[in-house]
Formats: sequence, C-alpha cells, structure tokens
Amino acid sequence: MTRAETVLTRRLRPPEGYHLAGTVGRLAMNRHDPCARAVDGAFWWATPTPDGPASLALRGDGAEVVATGYGPGAAWVIEHADAVAGLRDDLTGFAELAAAHPVVAELARTHRGLRFPTTGQVFPRLLRAIFEQKVTGIEAYRAYAATVRRFGTPAPGPVAALRLPPAPAVIAAAPYWEFHPFGVEQRRADTVRRAAALAARLEACADAAEATRRLTAIPGIGPWTAAEVVRTAYGDADAVSVGDYHIPNMVAWALAGEARGDDARMLALLEPFTGHRGRVCVLLEVAGRHAPRFGPRLAPRSFAKF
Repeated sequence: MTRAETVLTRRLRPPEGYHLAGTVGRLAMNRHDPCARAVDGAFWWATPTPDGPASLALRGDGAEVVATGYGPGAAWVIEHADAVAGLRDDLTGFAELAAAHPVVAELARTHRGLRFPTTGQVFPRLLRAIFEQKVTGIEAYRAYAATVRRFGTPAPGPVAALRLPPAPAVIAAAPYWEFHPFGVEQRRADTVRRAAALAARLEACADAAEATRRLTAIPGIGPWTAAEVVRTAYGDADAVSVGDYHIPNMVAWALAGEARGDDARMLALLEPFTGHRGRVCVLLEVAGRHAPRFGPRLAPRSFAKF
C-alpha cells in the first residue's frame, strides 16, 4: 500500500443475529479464492469499480461491521459495502412463505443470519460461472484461479495475495489456446471470451431479469450460468440454478422425501416460495440437506449445464 492510496472506512449496523462469515463467504469460490478470502479475521474482496480497482475489507466489531475500502475505487466499495455485506437483502414475505413447509421454516429460523450479497458486478461472477460449467468443483477452481493469476493484477491494499479479477478486454483479446493449460477446452474458452467482449452491455443491465435475458442470449450461456451470476451480482433471491446435477435431487429429497427429482419437479416444489426460491435452495445447501447418494460421489456443483 502506497502513501497516496485512498483508504476509507464505514461502520455498518446489521440486524440482530446477522452472520457475516456465512453471508460474505459465498462470494469466494473457496478459502483460496485469489479475489475473495478471509485474512486475519476480516473478509477481503477485490473488484473493479467505475472509479478504478478497489479492495473491500469487512470485519466484525461487536454489534457492527467495519468496512474499509482501498484503492481508486475505495469510495465506490464503501458506498456499496452494505450491499456486499448482504444488508440490502430484502426478506419481506419470506417468513410467511417459509411457514408453509416445516423444513423450510426450520431453516429460515436456524439460518436467519444469512443474507444474499449484492456485488453490482456481473463479469467477475460470470467468469467463474463459465469455468464451473460441466466439470467438477476442483477442475473449475483450478481453471478460475489460474486464469485470475495469469490475467488479473494485484489488488489495492495490504493483502499481497489478493488479486483483481481479469479485465474483460484482456480476456476478450486472449486467444482460446491460452486457456488450455488451465484445463479449459475451446468451448468454454470461446464462451468466456465472447462474454468478455459483451461485458459492458452486461454491466449496464438495470436488474436481474434484464441481465438474465442478455446472458442467455450469448451462445454457451444458459439458465444455470445466468442464475449463478444474478444471485450474486443482483442479490436475486429467486434465481434457481436450473440444470444443476445435485440441486433437483436435494430439493426433492428435502421437500418431498423423494430421493431423485428433475428440474420440472424441483420447480414445482419451489413454486410456493416464489420470490425466494433461490434462497430456499441456498438454505438447503448450507444445512447439508442433500439427497442420498446411489452412485459415484461427485464434487458439489459438478456437471451443471450451461
């Protein structure tokens, strides 16, 4: 950190029972994510902003959360710190909907401190989601982390290991074969390059619905990828990852006692929770309400459709 680097701080007042680690931890692919990680009791998140690169640190301090922004985009991340911390997540009506099913009602009570972050950033999450298509979690992480380390840059602030997501223009200009050493075949490499070329249009979307329309119009991006993106970029609590290998079975098992289910069955079971369908799926995942396994064990979120 240089002397001239901007550093700004803001104190946030979360609701009673709020769970900081459980909320912001969902922004990281895992604890080794080069763009988002816990360091010395704080959660660090690196991001581009309209004002330039920035890092945001969120640290619990009694009943408050202290947000500290670093870099040219410090003012932007401080302004949006409450959203990134999930404090703009609107739970209106969820308790009433959850009461209709004993499992969901229990999870809503047990995990009432979890909130959906809203980053306001589409392409960084899209980059990761494309790499997660139709592969195991381990393979996806290797591709994502290697791409960030190859094309990203050091993030502002004192955490040396933190890196900014690659700029869309850099990814769009890279030939597809540069991704091969990271375990990314041409189809996904072309998809991520295609998406990067359209990143400015994607970032300009007014809401999750518009973003979903634009995302799914891009060849190689389907409803699963779009849902993964808008759930984080827009805090869309209704986004359901249709096409996932595991989620339909998890929903069918938890809500109907059925060991296996397809997308249609999953959506039918989630229909009573419209507006918060994605929230129900996340709560089931957090609680470990997975269906019994009858076949080879696969890494979570593996073999999702695009």
